[in-house]
Amino acid sequence: MSGWSIRVAVGPADREACFAVRKEVFVAEQRVPEDIEYDAFDAEGSGTVHVLAVRDDGVPLGTGRLLHGHAAAGRTGGDLSVGSLGRLAVSRAVRGLGIGKALVGAIEDAARERGLAAVDLHAQSHALGFYERLGYVAYGEEYQDAGIPHRSMRRSLSG
Repeated sequence: MSGWSIRVAVGPADREACFAVRKEVFVAEQRVPEDIEYDAFDAEGSGTVHVLAVRDDGVPLGTGRLLHGHAAAGRTGGDLSVGSLGRLAVSRAVRGLGIGKALVGAIEDAARERGLAAVDLHAQSHALGFYERLGYVAYGEEYQDAGIPHRSMRRSLSG
């Protein structure tokens, strides 16, 4: 399948499309409680950058977000030069087509535009290989988040 693109989400319709993909993947498929899936960083005006993958006919296929500045500080050990990639989700029917990789690239581009030196993320343990192929390195022990095993990972944006 071709005929899809990635863009920074702008406006309420794009944000709702991002939330629809997250609901499909995290809430319905992975059974993450809906009340913990959405947070203050999803609010309009939070400074969070949401990215959206859409089919040419407008159907949402994937999403992810970048927290930066003080929004990311709690996830990056207080380091304001590091952004936090999160809520990366691709609809099951289109996995394996490069959409996830393109979303990560768009988030990294947004981080570079904001002068960030690195990006951290909290990867579901089963997805470590995906992120390692994109240059992320795991650190720390495995931990549970929403009942799912995770590892912290980081990638420098220099070089």
